[in-house]
Amino acid sequence: FLEVKRHPDIGADIVQSMRFAPIVSPIVRSHHERWDGRGYPQGLAGERIPLAARIIAVADSWDAMTTDRPYRPALDHAEAVSRLRAGAGSQWDRTVVDVFVDLLAHGELPQPGARQSREVA
Repeated sequence: FLEVKRHPDIGADIVQSMRFAPIVSPIVRSHHERWDGRGYPQGLAGERIPLAARIIAVADSWDAMTTDRPYRPALDHAEAVSRLRAGAGSQWDRTVVDVFVDLLAHGELPQPGARQSREVA
C-alpha cells in the first residue's frame, strides 16, 4: 500500500513539465487527501485541499464504487450514494458530496454502467 500511495506524487511529477502544470499538478497531487486530514500524500485537511482535487476525489470514489473491481462487484447506485453520504465531512468535502448527489438525482451525471456518446460540436 505504501507503493500505491506514491501515485499522486508520481502523477503530479509527470505533468510538471506541461504548460498547464501550475493548475493541474496540485489537483493530481491532492486527489487522495481527506477532508479530515487523514489522506495522503501531504495530510492536507479541509479547504487547504484544492477545490478541484476535492471534486475529483468524489468523482474518483464514485467511479471506484460503481465499477467492477477484481476484489468485488460494482455497488449499486443507492449503496454508492449511501457510502458517499456516510463519508461526507470526514473523507470528502460535505458540500461537494451534496452537489454531486444532487446532480446524480437530477440526471446531470452519467449513471453507473451508462455509455456516454461523445458528440463533437
